[in-house]
Amino acid sequence: MSKNPKNLSRILKRPRWWLLAVIGVILPGVYFLKAGAKSGDFGTTFVARRGPLDITVLEGGEIESEEKGEIKCEVKGGQGVKILKIVEEGYQITEDDVKAKKVLVELDSADLRTNKITPQEITFGSTAASLTDAQQGYEIQVNQNLSDVMAAAQKARFARMDFDKYMGDQAAGEIMAELGIKTELAEAITSPTTLPAATAVKPPEASQGQNVAPAQPPAQTPEATGTVQSVRAGDAASPGPQAAPARETRPPAAATNPAAPAVAAAPVPSAAIDFSKYADIDALGDGEAKQKLRELRDAVQMAQKELQQAQSTLEGTKRLFEKDFVTKIEMDQAQLTYDNCVLKVKKAETALSLFEKYEFPKVAEETLSKYTEALRELDRTKKGAISKLAQADAKLKSAQAKYRLEDKQLKDLYDQLDKCTIKAPRPGLVVHGSGSAMQYWQGEQVREGATVRERQTVITVPDMKKMCVKVKIHESYIKKIQKGQKARITADAFPERRLEGEITYVGMLADSENSWLNPDMKVYRTTIKIKGEYDWIRPGMTTKVEILVNRLDDVVYVPIQAVSPLEDKKVCHVVEGGKSQQREVEVGEFNDEFIEIKKGLQEGERVCLRAPAGSEEEGAPGKKKAPPAKGESPPQTEPASAAGSK
Repeated sequence: MSKNPKNLSRILKRPRWWLLAVIGVILPGVYFLKAGAKSGDFGTTFVARRGPLDITVLEGGEIESEEKGEIKCEVKGGQGVKILKIVEEGYQITEDDVKAKKVLVELDSADLRTNKITPQEITFGSTAASLTDAQQGYEIQVNQNLSDVMAAAQKARFARMDFDKYMGDQAAGEIMAELGIKTELAEAITSPTTLPAATAVKPPEASQGQNVAPAQPPAQTPEATGTVQSVRAGDAASPGPQAAPARETRPPAAATNPAAPAVAAAPVPSAAIDFSKYADIDALGDGEAKQKLRELRDAVQMAQKELQQAQSTLEGTKRLFEKDFVTKIEMDQAQLTYDNCVLKVKKAETALSLFEKYEFPKVAEETLSKYTEALRELDRTKKGAISKLAQADAKLKSAQAKYRLEDKQLKDLYDQLDKCTIKAPRPGLVVHGSGSAMQYWQGEQVREGATVRERQTVITVPDMKKMCVKVKIHESYIKKIQKGQKARITADAFPERRLEGEITYVGMLADSENSWLNPDMKVYRTTIKIKGEYDWIRPGMTTKVEILVNRLDDVVYVPIQAVSPLEDKKVCHVVEGGKSQQREVEVGEFNDEFIEIKKGLQEGERVCLRAPAGSEEEGAPGKKKAPPAKGESPPQTEPASAAGSK
């Protein structure tokens, strides 16, 4: 501060002509500067150029692997599971590690073993025993049904034999036809009845600490159904083991198979048969009734002959007695013999009459009744066998279903136990969690002692040979972006190295991941594949991606800020002779820096990068729009959109 007065005194001591010269120089300079400021204050200007123009879209993104190789926690449970061991982040997995099945992450499995696997093994063992019991019970019931039906069929067969034996084949056949009992049924009963038997399947026993393979349910055939069992009297006997019951339920064979003989619901009562017409030797076949009838008729004939002989003897004795040739005693003896023969004839005739009237119908009806009752008992036995077999089958199916359920649960638990150990899946770089800051928003940082939950990413092993860049394209540019377009990629960490890429994916719908931050901003996920392999690339690197959407070979272009919208026109401010002139122009395609001028501007003309002070755009609020920012549509929306759609 003390030096200023000394400098001023020195200037004042100099000659006045020097002072006048200085003033004469300063005043004209100030005058011309003020005049120039009023007539030529245009700010920054740009000279319009002609030449090639690359139409590009510039966006920022991050380098990722095309195959992230996310390894997530697959242990079920809402409480999560703790990490006991985990390899350090950045560990490089080699081919030898993959072959040796190197353990990358070890999760705590103590609770899974103690509280889930052990109780499930106990339950599974009990279920396996119940299944074996149900299988054996089903086989026992099948065999019991076979025995019961065969016994009932044998009883019916013997009853029919007794009826045929008594009545004879001819009369028995006529009676069977009159009763409506089918001949094939009668013939079928002469063969043993067959019931399919179940095949035993022994389930494996559960052992501690080992996975148990599920027991396969018994093989099943259509002949052995769930709730019904086809019992056909005409089948041949084959008591050997057969298939177990099928799962689906089918109606009885008699209902679905026309060839299967059906049992009559209830045969016609035997009392409805008139057996008197069969009390004839000619009407009966060779049977006990015919033999008995023949014996009785022979007895009557013999008695009648004896009576005739006794009568002749008595008449001769009387004639001799009248002439006193025989004694009274001989006469009485002849009379007694005659009387005995008369009684014998009456006895034989009475026996024949009683047989024809009472004994023959009674025995015939009795044997027929036994046969028809045997048929009813056979029908009851078959239906009872079906019912019992259905119950045994239901019990077996229930045991099989429970066994499969318990076995599946045990397999799932062992699978969960295996998933507590995460091994090296392939060579690559280990990254904890998802490899981004978002993992800290979702929960605790992945580290030893931390708790991870189901579906949470524990580590990622990206494929370093297949890298790409994920960017988000603003909706104003998405029309220009297509698969197969080339791109130039520059990593912020290595700005001197430029990578080449190609678009492999363009999102069809707007990304909604961060829509809650800015609902009005619509961006589309786009993937650019990096060509080649580079050892210095790392996932998560920030990059700038310049997508080449078009190349204009020979056009006039200016900076995008030099074009301003004015009502429905696009204008530029051209500097000519120290003054700015507003000129309407026709624009074309553009990139983030330059825009094509189709009409209204020539190469070499100078334009203002902003509207000069006092211009129409500057002084008319609401008519002038701000220059487009990155990712937004420029002032020339219509020409740009039209060009971008070519």
